[in-house]
Amino acid sequence: MKTQVKTIKLSGFNGSILVVLMSLLYPLALQADEIGSVSTKFKILGANDKIVIEAFDDPDIRGATCYLSRAKTGGVSGAVGIAEDTSDASIACRQVGPIVLTDEVRNGKADGDEVFKKSTSLLFKSLQVVRFYDAKRNVLVYLTYSDRVIEGSPKNSISTIPIMPWR
Repeated sequence: MKTQVKTIKLSGFNGSILVVLMSLLYPLALQADEIGSVSTKFKILGANDKIVIEAFDDPDIRGATCYLSRAKTGGVSGAVGIAEDTSDASIACRQVGPIVLTDEVRNGKADGDEVFKKSTSLLFKSLQVVRFYDAKRNVLVYLTYSDRVIEGSPKNSISTIPIMPWR
């Protein structure tokens, strides 16, 4: 998903403030539905550490849904949003309806497009899902990984959706 930032002149507003606000709101556009969670570690104060299961639809390809399980840090720092979640995540994507690929996806121009992103720390760390198309096998490939401004993590997971006729 490619994003363009347009310059808007507003009297009394600093343009850089607007850009910062838009970048903070951008992850809200790629939201997932929480399916459920399980506690993994009891915390005396604040929420327990959890594994959360979320589902999101590919914003560019109807009929493609991914299920993501990820670690969520609890405790007081997790409750107030300053904890850093681990880079552990797993993904499973499925065809849930008819899939029609756009020309951009089919010809590889959309390879590596971000289809989901979630902040996993107060600053600089996020969990991302990107999509590739394997034309030889007619398969969509989804990769989830964690990145950070200075140092990312090699932990990753992939899932595929073979493009099949929908009944």
